Amino acid sequence: MTAREPRPAAFLDRDGVINYDDGYMGTRERIRWMPNAAKAIRRLNDAGYYVFLFSNQSGVARGFFTEEELLTLFAWMRAEMAAQGAVIDDVRYCPHHPAGSVAGYLEDHHWRKPSPGMILDLMQHWPVRHDGSFVIGDRDTDIEAASAAKLPGFLFAGGDLDAFVEDILNKV
Repeated sequence: MTAREPRPAAFLDRDGVINYDDGYMGTRERIRWMPNAAKAIRRLNDAGYYVFLFSNQSGVARGFFTEEELLTLFAWMRAEMAAQGAVIDDVRYCPHHPAGSVAGYLEDHHWRKPSPGMILDLMQHWPVRHDGSFVIGDRDTDIEAASAAKLPGFLFAGGDLDAFVEDILNKV
């Protein structure tokens, strides 16, 4: 087995970036892909980027779905993207929320955005080259997490994700 090469990474929020944010997305039946999501991820893959998802998932703490259901959904999403030639290298999520109702998840965890915990954990477990790496999110908390991790953050307002990624790659 060869060691993974250091390379830049694209950290993508899930809801509102690769799929529409329809609120507490715990099952694949509720996923509506953002236009050209797979094409955008393929573009990042082809440009030599690691592609990571990082997502607050307070629906677990709130009892809307279980962590196991969430893991099943992430596996399905990765498989759906892979079937279109788009590789998501890894995923981090934060199931915690201090206003939740499920024991074991009732805290303001250090992974919860706007904290950079998920990004920093991915950077610790993968040979990410800081130079050239960036974050795409649809909320200010995503951009705050990027800033706390000392990465540029780009606010995505929806629409064609591939065109948005192409524009970013022309800037970084």
